[in-house]
Amino acid sequence: MADNTITLVGNLTRDPELRFTTTGRGVASFGIAVGRRYQVNGEWQEQTSYFNVTAWGQLGENAAASLTKGSRVVVTGRLEQREYTTREGDKRTAIDVIADELGPSLRWATAQVERTPKSDGQGGAPRGSNPGTEPSPFDSGEEPF
Repeated sequence: MADNTITLVGNLTRDPELRFTTTGRGVASFGIAVGRRYQVNGEWQEQTSYFNVTAWGQLGENAAASLTKGSRVVVTGRLEQREYTTREGDKRTAIDVIADELGPSLRWATAQVERTPKSDGQGGAPRGSNPGTEPSPFDSGEEPF
């Protein structure tokens, strides 16, 4: 069985944008920049990779309430490929990170954690009220916007 898990540590390139689906499920999107520094022939080189991140449900709502542009974060999730068409009609492919876990990096900062009430992320019953049924953001087939 193939595993599709990625962990990234980087800085937010923009504030999380929180939207809601037609059923009221929250979804936050933001970008992160992941830098790498290495030496070539004794000279330091820098390389930066940029990723779009999507966080669904309560995770997305918490991200939007807690994080701002420039925040250093740790994101664990999975890669997902999508296709889209530009305004000029060109077909493009993008690779996004769908976040499973997300938090501030504590390497050079401190954070204060505040628990939120457990819910299904849709304003419904608390998690665990129907054991073993964590909803997937893709089960309903609805578009996020």
